[in-house]
Amino acid sequence: MSELIVFGIRPVIETIDSGKQIDKIYLKKGTDSPIMSALRERCHTRKIAVQEVPVEKLNRLTKGNHQGVVALISAIEYADISQILEKAKQRTSLPLIVVLDGVTDVRNFGGIARSAECAGADALIVSAKNSAPVNADAIRSSAGALNLIPVCRVGSLRNTLKLLKDEGMQLIAATEKSDKTLYDTDFTNPTVLIMGAENSGISKEILKMCDERTAIPIQGKIESLNVSVAAGIMLYEVVRQRMQK
Repeated sequence: MSELIVFGIRPVIETIDSGKQIDKIYLKKGTDSPIMSALRERCHTRKIAVQEVPVEKLNRLTKGNHQGVVALISAIEYADISQILEKAKQRTSLPLIVVLDGVTDVRNFGGIARSAECAGADALIVSAKNSAPVNADAIRSSAGALNLIPVCRVGSLRNTLKLLKDEGMQLIAATEKSDKTLYDTDFTNPTVLIMGAENSGISKEILKMCDERTAIPIQGKIESLNVSVAAGIMLYEVVRQRMQK
């Protein structure tokens, strides 16, 4: 395992209470007791992702007495959305934030983080429930960019995007389901670039909120690009337009 893990009901509860940032907690399927209910309540309050799994999954994570509970500790310190907005306002360059909707592969996540940092993005925003863990594999895939670019993990992407929109940022969805290409999209305004999962894309709920949808033109027979590659192309069209302005 490349993650730092904590296992056992009491140790995991103590870790939550200590304020350490936790990526995800795995619980044995069908486990229920008063102390487990207390653990679930803490997870709900702190917006920690919880997944019920077979005991075999927990046994693979640790050989210790896990008591049906294993927590994955985050490898980075997450930023708060208010911090991201404040820093973006202080910069002389136009704000650029990347939002990932359902990107769960750590290597894609790391690759996007690397491109975003190189393109000068202010932050990455991910959902607490359906996103890749920020673990050692993700950091390696990002070439260390995840130690440099702020990452914000939120309970509701919808509410966060509404906040960003209220702050004057345009929401641009990268999706192949658009007749408009990125070369016809104006990125010379404060921008939130939204990338979706490879298999399902951006959720319908999020798409409805967006100001524009834009696509990368595909010339070959394969209909879509790897999300990390697509993010890099999108980000550097933003850079190109802003450098020319």
